[in-house]
Amino acid sequence: MPSRAQAETQLRMFWWGTQERARRTFGVNDLFMERNSGVSITGETLSWGDYWPRLATQTAGRNIADIVQMDYRYIVEYAGRGALMPLDDYLGESLQITDFDAGAIDSCRVDGKLYGVNLGQNSTCSVFTRSLLEQAGVSLPGHETTWDTLGEWSLEVVDAVGRPNFWGVQDGGGVEPAFNVWVRQRGRELYNQDGTIGFTEEDITDWFAYWADLREKGAVPRADVQALDRDAPESSMLALNYAAMIFTNSNQLVAHQALNRNKLGMTMVPSGGEGAKPGQYMKPSQMWSIAAGTQAPDVAVSVVNFFVTDPDAANILGVERGVSPLPRVREAIAPNLDELDRAMLEYIDFIKDKVGPLPPVPPRAAGEIDRLLIRVNQQVGFGQLSPSEAGKQFLAESTGILERS
Repeated sequence: MPSRAQAETQLRMFWWGTQERARRTFGVNDLFMERNSGVSITGETLSWGDYWPRLATQTAGRNIADIVQMDYRYIVEYAGRGALMPLDDYLGESLQITDFDAGAIDSCRVDGKLYGVNLGQNSTCSVFTRSLLEQAGVSLPGHETTWDTLGEWSLEVVDAVGRPNFWGVQDGGGVEPAFNVWVRQRGRELYNQDGTIGFTEEDITDWFAYWADLREKGAVPRADVQALDRDAPESSMLALNYAAMIFTNSNQLVAHQALNRNKLGMTMVPSGGEGAKPGQYMKPSQMWSIAAGTQAPDVAVSVVNFFVTDPDAANILGVERGVSPLPRVREAIAPNLDELDRAMLEYIDFIKDKVGPLPPVPPRAAGEIDRLLIRVNQQVGFGQLSPSEAGKQFLAESTGILERS
């Protein structure tokens, strides 16, 4: 029964994602409202690329939704703005997440305070068109694939498929999670603990040069084709049918499959080869955070708790937002998972002893630097910068962004 304080409570929820995510999210909200009369939840969703500018505008205008989806890359920025409510006082009380897997709570902390609730564990991955590659007689990429062999494999796909404007792998030069893996395989991080840049000019120059070389060989899409990718599943090289493989997050397998008629598969991001360090790591796929200015903090916490602990809610959500860090929730949904969901669960289980530790929390403005990587890689692709010029420019601009943030 709802408490008197909950009567007529209205909440706004805001998240990014596909229509499939929206369907599941609205389903859980409907279930919560069915069980808690007097609580009304309205939802709004946008693509990843449109979400952050809108959230920034809402935050500046003090019009942020009560419950917002948050990313590991941005949580420092929004906690630092005072936009998010610390959740520590609810932990173990109305927020029943103390038995999350180790690290799943700490990954949502900023300066020791809890500002988010982990919606699912995930990691970066490579998603590929399994059925197309099998029909073409090309070996499937696996965890043994290295950056050195990736280009040869991509050219093999080009020859075997024989379709104009179709490549084996996307141009990943602007994909920050893939660059993050590359840097960590070299023993460094994107960002140091103090929020400064953790990689070297040589690292970023080599990264741009690697993709420029594949571009020149015809192993990845031309710059004008890759520019069609708006950093959303709907516009990925996979969805637009320009490439057989892309780099993404493991929880997004569901979204990509919904957009692709070919059966998809997933594996790790290419390794750095013999002697390289683990590049991937487990992280929250996304979090629910609560606005510092919400007029109904207790009810908002109840909604968030419902999303991550209720078995019926979990069965609606599946693993679309990643694998639950709560063992009893994973056990509750396991019998109901379809083949695609089980593949994601098995992937997380497969890589758990192959990943490195969680990196330092990205500093404020990390999202701006993520956008910068896309732009500078495009400048290389369109011949406006050489890889060495791009390396210098990227390092200088990203350092400047951090200094003024």
